[in-house]
Amino acid sequence: MIYLDYNATTPVDKEVADAMIPYIYGHFGNPSSSHILGKQVKLKIEQARMQVADFLHCEPTEVLFTGGGSESNNTVIKGVAHTYREKGNHIIISAVEHPAVIQPCQFLEQMGYKITYLPVDQYGMVNVDDVRQQLTDQTILVSVMHSNNETGTIQPIREISDLCREYDVLFHTDASQSAGKVPLDVDDLGVDFLTIAGHKLYAPKGIGALYIRDGINIEPLIHGAGHENGRRAGTENTAYMIGLGKACELASDPATRNQVKQVTDYFYRRLQDTFGDKITLNGHPHKRLPNTLNISFLGTVGHEVIASLENVAASTGSACHSGETSISPVLKAMKVSDEIGQGAIRFSLGRYTTMAEVDVVINELKKNIKEGYRSH
Repeated sequence: MIYLDYNATTPVDKEVADAMIPYIYGHFGNPSSSHILGKQVKLKIEQARMQVADFLHCEPTEVLFTGGGSESNNTVIKGVAHTYREKGNHIIISAVEHPAVIQPCQFLEQMGYKITYLPVDQYGMVNVDDVRQQLTDQTILVSVMHSNNETGTIQPIREISDLCREYDVLFHTDASQSAGKVPLDVDDLGVDFLTIAGHKLYAPKGIGALYIRDGINIEPLIHGAGHENGRRAGTENTAYMIGLGKACELASDPATRNQVKQVTDYFYRRLQDTFGDKITLNGHPHKRLPNTLNISFLGTVGHEVIASLENVAASTGSACHSGETSISPVLKAMKVSDEIGQGAIRFSLGRYTTMAEVDVVINELKKNIKEGYRSH
């Protein structure tokens, strides 16, 4: 299987698994215990917290371990909504956010909160002036993803954070898709909250982290005992925390990121040479993740093309329901036409993708895509 769906999930890196194994089979102590078995484990968790902090260029006290990206997003959105309710009830997000941001906001709408969904341009990018126009004295939070999981488009996070600071509004970015692909520095970005998900950067599923800028306190999503400095109840998931720490350490290596970019650039050149004007790129041509290619093959249906490729794993920008093909909400928000959007395929590469694999995929595409091919 040639795996080109790294934006959906990544395999666990062997070094990550090796770091976890002693805390699966051997060191089983509860980190909250006062005896030596607990203290040994607690020390290792704090080392992992330091690795995540180094990765994000923040203080360890600003790192909260969570159960994944969705929990981190829910923690911010619901926590800010509850804690700052007396200040206001207005939240601004983009129209292309992950469901883990959109659905908590829809939940809050049912409780009387006002949610503004910012439009995006043809590249899937938010206009900073649109943010400014929507800010009111009731706005308590802006949440705009760092990069889009479907197109890879990277948002103008620093410009938005400067604006939020000017208006004294908290700012969150979901960087789940960006972590490990591009550098993340919370001070350079100017954010108050930042989400990462372990399974997007070669750690296991079911572990994530949330950066919370020092001095900001929000109501916990999960109540109970005083774990994670009282910010998230639940006995610590020791092995997975250690795995995420190791994954962050490995992801800090720029050589790995450069290698992925080189293979992705090679893939795009080969697609252009092979298909010419029969393809179009969805997303920003330059300001996008270095591993992501959302390509529409004109005159085709993406999920049928994928089905015709032997042993290639990728994802599509369209879905078939009762014989009707619909394009993704992200492509719709970008005003991509149905005709173009239905032929969209997202190829997302990773640290194990090779140029030889790319050549195989190109040959498979050439063999299976015929001019004028269309679903009936």
